[in-house]
This record gives sequence, structure tokens and C-alpha cells, in this order.
Amino acid sequence: MRPARIHHPDHRPQRQLARPFSALWRAARRPAPARGDAPSGGAGVRRHFAAGVPVLIISAVALLALTGGTGMSWLPLLAVGPALAAATSGPWGVLRIGALAVGLGAAIGVHAGTSDRELAIVLSALSAVTLASTLASALRRRRERVLAAVRSVAEAAQHAFLKPVPSTVGHFQAAVRYSAAAAEARIGGDLYALVPTPFGIRLIVGDVRGKGLPAVGVAALVLGVFREAAYDEPDLLDVVHRIERSLARNLGPDDFVTAVIAGYPDADRMELVNCGHAAPLLVQDAGVLPVEPARPTPPLGLRALADETPSLQEVALADGNQLLFYTDGVTEARDHEREFYPLRERLALHLSEDPSRTLAALHEDLLTHVGGELHDDAAMLLLRKPAVAPSAPSDVDEPAVRYPSRPVAAE
Repeated sequence: MRPARIHHPDHRPQRQLARPFSALWRAARRPAPARGDAPSGGAGVRRHFAAGVPVLIISAVALLALTGGTGMSWLPLLAVGPALAAATSGPWGVLRIGALAVGLGAAIGVHAGTSDRELAIVLSALSAVTLASTLASALRRRRERVLAAVRSVAEAAQHAFLKPVPSTVGHFQAAVRYSAAAAEARIGGDLYALVPTPFGIRLIVGDVRGKGLPAVGVAALVLGVFREAAYDEPDLLDVVHRIERSLARNLGPDDFVTAVIAGYPDADRMELVNCGHAAPLLVQDAGVLPVEPARPTPPLGLRALADETPSLQEVALADGNQLLFYTDGVTEARDHEREFYPLRERLALHLSEDPSRTLAALHEDLLTHVGGELHDDAAMLLLRKPAVAPSAPSDVDEPAVRYPSRPVAAE
């Protein structure tokens, strides 16, 4: 699936530049942030270093002008200081850098015996660059505040859209890891939900075809219907049918959703309905095995185009077994050599008894594989059934996957 990116067209370019000097004045009068708001650690060190670079440049230019014997020839380079400060400092910081540049320029010009006219031209140019850089810094600060507000809204929307998964749900330990390709938006077209119901825990992991706000809207629709149906329907297939009926009324002709819907009705089996999605990975003593569907089923929203109904699949879960659900943003992530991410092998490598630690290691490994930036939304949800008590090893391995003999009725 292609990444679901959210675009926010800005229809107010004139408003942002309508009163630039009033924005400059408000930004210049704003008090400095409290010490508690200052960045810490490596980010703070980098910011302080970046803020000191303009001073270093001005000092170097002044030293060259004094020792090079060329008088005013180097002074125009003093404008680099306030221009660069506009990208790293606030308006007051830019003004201080500009004042330093103008003061040093005047002192060097007087020391070199420069004519009043030539010195006035250079100092006027430095003052103009300083004022323009201060305005640019004020506008940059304003845009940063707007971006921070938008990100906070997106983060709140993500918590409502993709609710956090508790570390323990029913008989399972659980963990989830979600990364949106549109990093500033924080949400995308992948979806997941894990809810306890009167019929055991039920979950869905899926991927919406498409991008932008329509894909996010479809994902929200699927999650809303799933959360309602999971509490109401005793049969997992009826949950799938309700999602399908809702999508049939609301989706466009080319839209669909791949998904795995799962339930845990009793203490020894997990029910799965795979609608065109990537096969979950089962971790057991025999290793990491994909749970392929017994019969291919079309994605949600495409039932009318194919004479196929969803089939129910049962997976035996012993104590200590784990089941990983994921989207194709994980397995289709490529490195610089265009090689796909080997999720099955890496899961076996990073496996632990703590699902959150396992997913954290997988996520870091995935980012390393792609070079630090994902180009598609990626979601992983891991369930682990804790061992109640140690048991003696068995010489006979029970088959991991069982398929029910009862027929599945069409909707």
C-alpha cells in the first residue's frame, strides 16, 4: 500500500505577510523561554553550537580585516552573521548579532581611516540585513509555533484514532508499534485496534488503499465499525460481515482495505479471518512460521467483485507462543540495495519475553535497514501468551494451525 499522507493546504499566505513589522515587534517583545523549556542533552548542545556560529564568523571576518591590511574589503562579509542567525536564533538574538556586526564594522572602518560616505554605505547595508534577518526570524518562530500546535492536534487525533494498547489484555501480553510515513502528521492509512469483549479479546490490523484524508477517513470508519461489532457479535465472521456491509455503503469503486481480524474465544485457540492481508507470524518452539490463510479471501470492500466469502482459520496457541500482526510497510521497506526487510528472520533474532522490547528492537532494526526514514506507514502488533507454569518437553509437536471442518455460510 502507498503511504497515506495528509496535506494541509494553506489558504492564508497573504495574512502571514500582511503585517510583517507588527509580527516582528510582537516577537521581539516576547520574553525568553523559561529554563525548563530549554533543550537538554545532545539537542541542546547542537542548538548552542549553532547559535555561536554567527559570532565565530563575525570574529573571523573582523580578524581578517584587521590583520589582512585590506581595510574595508572584508567588512561586507559581516552580514553573514545576522543572516545565519535568522535560522538559529530568535529575533532578539539576531538583533544582538547584528549590533555586534555593525559595531565591529564601524570600529574597523574608523581604524582603517575609511571615508565617511563609504563607511555609511557599509553600515547601512549591515543594518538592513540585520532588520531583514530579524523579520525572517520572527516569521520562522511564528511558523514553528503553528507547526507545534498542528502536531499537538494530530497527536490528540492519533490517540483517539489509534488508542494505546495496554501491556496486558486478557490472557496476553501485548505491544504495538506504529510509524506514519508522514512524520509531521503522526497518523496515516494503517490501522489497528485491540479490545476486550464478552467473547474474549478481539483485534484488527489493516491497511487502507489510497492516501490523504480519504484513507484516514476510511481507516476511522473501519475501526469504528469493528469496535462496535466486536462487542455485539458472538461470531467473528459476523464482525467481518458488518465491516464489509459498512464499507460497501461508503467506499468508492476503487477503494479497499486489507485486514486481519482475530479473536481469542477460549484458552487454547486463536481465530483468524485474513482478508487479503499479510500473513501473521507465529512464534513457537519450531521457530517463526507464517500463518497463511487456508483459502484466499478478497480485501474488505471487494466482496461484490469476487464470489468468495471470508473463511475462519484457527491457530493453536501454547504457553509462551507469540503472534505478530503487521502491515506491508514493514515487509516492503527496502534498503539502499533495494532489498526488502526480512521480518521473519529479524523477528527470530530480536525475540524476547517482553513484547514491547521485541517491537522496539524490530523498529530500530527496521529504521537501520531503510537508512533512518520510512517511506510507507508501518504498524506492528505483538501478542504473547505467558507461560503459566513450566512443562516437560514433548516429543510430539502438535500442528500449529488447524482449519475448522464446519462450513462457512455466505453472508
